[in-house]
Amino acid sequence: MTDDASVEVVWSTNRNNPVKINATLELTSKGDLVLKDADGTIAWSTNTSGKSVVGLNLTDLGNLVLFDKNNVIVWQSFDHPTDTLVLGQKLMAGQRLIPSVSETNWAIDGTLMLYMNGRGLFAQIETSPPQIYYQSLIDNPNANTESPYVEFINGSLAFFSNSIHNLSLISVPHASFVQYMKLGSDGHLRVYELSYRPNWSSPEDMCAVWAEVADLLTMSLAGDCGYPKVCGQYGICSDGQCSCPASSDGMSYFKLENYTKPNFGCSKNVPLSCEVSQDQSFLELKDVTYFTLTSNLMNIDASSCKEACAKNCSCEAAIFKYKMDPTVGRCYLTTQVFSLMKIDKKRSSYNSTAFLKLQNVHYGGTPNHSLDSPPASEAPNQRTNRLVVILESNLGVLIAIIILIVVIVLFVRKRDLNEAEEEYLTQVPGMLTRFRFSDLKAMTNDFSKKLGEGGFGSVFEGTLIDGTKVAVKRLGGFGQVKKSFLAEVETIGGIHHVNLVRLMGYCAEKSQRLLIYEYMSNGALDRWIFPKSNECVLDWQRRKKIILDIAKGLDYLHEDCRQKIVHLDIKPQNILLDGNFNAKVADFGLSKLIERDENQVVISMRGTPGYLAPEWLNVAITEKVDVYSFGVVILEIVCGRKNFDRSLDEEDMYLLSLFKRKAEEKQLLDIVDKSSEDMRLNGPHAVNMMRIAAWCLQGDYTMRPSMSMIIKVLEGVMKVPNNLDYNFSAQPSTKGAAKFGQEFSATTALSPFVLTGPR
Repeated sequence: MTDDASVEVVWSTNRNNPVKINATLELTSKGDLVLKDADGTIAWSTNTSGKSVVGLNLTDLGNLVLFDKNNVIVWQSFDHPTDTLVLGQKLMAGQRLIPSVSETNWAIDGTLMLYMNGRGLFAQIETSPPQIYYQSLIDNPNANTESPYVEFINGSLAFFSNSIHNLSLISVPHASFVQYMKLGSDGHLRVYELSYRPNWSSPEDMCAVWAEVADLLTMSLAGDCGYPKVCGQYGICSDGQCSCPASSDGMSYFKLENYTKPNFGCSKNVPLSCEVSQDQSFLELKDVTYFTLTSNLMNIDASSCKEACAKNCSCEAAIFKYKMDPTVGRCYLTTQVFSLMKIDKKRSSYNSTAFLKLQNVHYGGTPNHSLDSPPASEAPNQRTNRLVVILESNLGVLIAIIILIVVIVLFVRKRDLNEAEEEYLTQVPGMLTRFRFSDLKAMTNDFSKKLGEGGFGSVFEGTLIDGTKVAVKRLGGFGQVKKSFLAEVETIGGIHHVNLVRLMGYCAEKSQRLLIYEYMSNGALDRWIFPKSNECVLDWQRRKKIILDIAKGLDYLHEDCRQKIVHLDIKPQNILLDGNFNAKVADFGLSKLIERDENQVVISMRGTPGYLAPEWLNVAITEKVDVYSFGVVILEIVCGRKNFDRSLDEEDMYLLSLFKRKAEEKQLLDIVDKSSEDMRLNGPHAVNMMRIAAWCLQGDYTMRPSMSMIIKVLEGVMKVPNNLDYNFSAQPSTKGAAKFGQEFSATTALSPFVLTGPR
């Protein structure tokens, strides 16, 4: 394995104090394995001196072993796990998996851990007392007298003890090759598998890729919101989105720790103080619960639960839960509050209310400048400007004065407009970070590494001061810059979803307009479904996951934003992939904010031929145009080809025409991506996916599904109807847009949405 992408760290030592360049690892004559820093100081050792160690071995399982002359293990890395278990490795009672701070910082993140004992497997966040967020319990009467362990075997994480053998605690997908499971800093326990895939045109050259095959705890936790750090301290998670606690009276008691990263949590505007505990109250949050699985008080009502927290100075929140009778509920008191979770009352079997303790603030006494009412504004100075025109000279002087007045008026108006724009930009939703242009030049090395180019400008790779990679879009085009810039910042500045590319900041300095996005290391989807000779081919499971990710991103835009958002330019180039091939919808371009109750408006609509719905010219545009484009993208993903390919025979150039013909001939398997053996093996599944595409491509837009319906089909909750019409409308021709794949503009009636489009 020579590809860097195939190398993963499964064990490390001295995690909190990494050695420098030129450090050495030495097996001493006394049998001690010693890690020495560059200056010769000992950073770590196995402390096995005098134990007759004669050799060192790295086993095929990834176990680093010191052994004696009888080949008996004296020391092994498996006895000192870090954040990872490999196939065949055991986690003994008393051992723990502790995640690293991040993928690039291997220092121990001491807040989370996974451990086991005779009662089962547990994951918790380290507080006083610890807060358990996952448990898999075992009915074991001998729990206190046995020496149990869990072992990562092929197909499960299994429990073993003297009386219990191979009891599966968590099912794991069976391994076709090497696997490992890793506890991440976010609390997820993920399983990764190494797979080899042939390159596009050179099957003898294998490409090694680590792929996530399971997220073991998430289903038990009812999704990402069940993790303690998903939204940081005091953050409330709802459908994967983070927000701060809010009161019904409009008062703001909490603020975001980082306005560009809502998942970093919230802090109280006024910290708690035990010295004035009588001046405390509670913020009541209905239908909000907490991740912990332990209750402090049983058979109690809400007021008693709240009172118990009020009497305990160190208590910061009380969580009250009950099923039927609110007088016999459960109460949990916590001294440290992590992520809270909004519950769906339609799905939940219990009721829950969170009571967050607040410090009251009284006005009066010693002035507090942060709380004082603003002083009365002073009366504005009255100024009188007089313009005296004396017609003592000739007409030329009068004309000169008139011209001067016009110039001054235009100058003042332009200045006022610029000031209004600058004021607006400092108040964009989401409180995005505003960067200086000089800083962006430094971050991008003077815009030296271009990642791509679109209708509104180029995208460059950049690096923030903390080492975080970003994508910097430098907008161009004098007539379009201001409109596209203001629209995009306003539209997506406050939108956060796991399947939408996040806008992190912007620059508005003189004529410079730039947008700073999160960096997506695997680039655009088109690179992977229309690969070059040196690229890997995506397998079926990964393609299916990408399709689901796109659907979730579009569903959020259509249904869950304050105002509906129609993207208008869904295509593979606008779907970006992160390091784990999670797909995110990108390229929010031109937009116009339109309230839900407004009438139709007429705006300049933009799109890409080949992905445009047939109704774009003659009826009001709805979110179903995105559904149509999504259907085209599904076909491209499954078939591994573009919707228009001039290199093919004329009858096969247009993918939709080919799709229609093969559907009528019942030969859809013929157009499944032939470059992938895995796709051929999953041919029936691919054909079912094509039926979803056909549903999205219905000529009558009222017959197309919503994105939420598509998600239900992809998740197996709903089926595609049988009466599908495969007579897909031909692509409209438009003057000035004769070539497929080129962007163009047209004017059309538009239903009330927020519109976005290409860049």
